[in-house]
Amino acid sequence: MSQITLSRILQSPFWQSPTVRLVGIYGSLSAIASVMLFPLLWLLSTALKSADENIFQSPPQLLPSHPTLEHIITVWQSNDFGRYLFNSSVVAIMSVSINLIFCALAAYPLARLEFKGKEAIFTLVVSTITIPFQIVMIPLYIIAVQLGLVNTYLGVILPNLASAFGIFLLRQAFQSVPKELEEAARMDGCWDIGIWWSVMLPAIRPSLVTLAIFVFIGAWSDFLWPLIILQDDTYYTLPLGVAKLAEGAFGLNWRLVAAGSVISIAPVLILFMFVQRFIVPTAAGSGVKG
Repeated sequence: MSQITLSRILQSPFWQSPTVRLVGIYGSLSAIASVMLFPLLWLLSTALKSADENIFQSPPQLLPSHPTLEHIITVWQSNDFGRYLFNSSVVAIMSVSINLIFCALAAYPLARLEFKGKEAIFTLVVSTITIPFQIVMIPLYIIAVQLGLVNTYLGVILPNLASAFGIFLLRQAFQSVPKELEEAARMDGCWDIGIWWSVMLPAIRPSLVTLAIFVFIGAWSDFLWPLIILQDDTYYTLPLGVAKLAEGAFGLNWRLVAAGSVISIAPVLILFMFVQRFIVPTAAGSGVKG
């Protein structure tokens, strides 16, 4: 088929109709989503398959013939996964809370205040995004040791106290807020910290939620830094618990390893289901009329 013929077909009324284009868009998105979700579905399928099912059969069978929760229960009862879950929750919640506060405090003056060297400081902060964590890992570990943060929750969250990406994201969000809101607050006698807390933060809530999700996922799934800073398994997070599970007596039983991975992933999926409704475009200037 020639290029001219294909072009005529695509320009025909049938292919240009809104219904066909909508079906094509949703079909493409569904195909992409299926490819991205397949590893997760395969992991869940492996965790739910009974012991008499072959998880390596060809062609692969995604749906278990006899689904069971036996492996998930075994992993939970045979290992201290409750403690790992608690540690991961503490680390993730503390990381999100501190990161949002520090990034918002740093981004606000870079976006709304005028002072000498502001652009240079912002450029310097953003440029640190290009530095891999492995480069600063050793100096950060030395600092943590000198501060006595080894085997502590604060030591685990140390790299997540603030991030250049978070400062950049919130700075752009602050810049989108109309100045009329800020000026109205100043006329009411509100100071900068009050404007930041009462006016600016509510106006950029979708950006805050977006950053919170990124920080939560990063802190929840981090493996390298907790492995370095923690020697006491009492403070192990879920990724370290799953690694310990794979290296232990259950290392050859992929059903149990998959069950541990499902336990580790489930809280992230539940969190996203609850907060995704907040990630919507918002009119930051909805309070401005006239």
